[in-house]
Amino acid sequence: MIDLERDSPAAGHWSRHQYEALFVTPNHSQSQRLAWVVEEEGGAQPKGISPATPGIVAFLITHKVDAEWELENIVVAATARRRGIGERLLGELIEHVRSAQGSEIFLEVRQSNHDARALYRKMGFEETGLRSGYYSYPPEDAILCRLRF
Repeated sequence: MIDLERDSPAAGHWSRHQYEALFVTPNHSQSQRLAWVVEEEGGAQPKGISPATPGIVAFLITHKVDAEWELENIVVAATARRRGIGERLLGELIEHVRSAQGSEIFLEVRQSNHDARALYRKMGFEETGLRSGYYSYPPEDAILCRLRF
């Protein structure tokens, strides 16, 4: 996941510790973090792993607190884009939140990430605000998006 994220300039860039923390069970029962991955043969592989071994080509990370869900990161490998993988991951999240009786999904997206913003609009998200200087490396504003149920 880390290698895939590092190869995607528009992704949220997390530390190794943040990724490892995904797999720690939270003490607060109302909080939940989920990570979904898409694997396929010949996908992105760490060095030394056979290309025939299934590899992660996309992932989505979400955080739930009470009835609200935050889409924290979604990444699709450059070689797997334009095949509907991101739309399918996002659709799975939306269905999961609906079935869990969630009230909304919210996220931030780089202002310059027009492809992601178009996908979010297509999936029913509304652009609701701006966070000035939210991103670093490179510095950029974030557009706030929200899908209410």
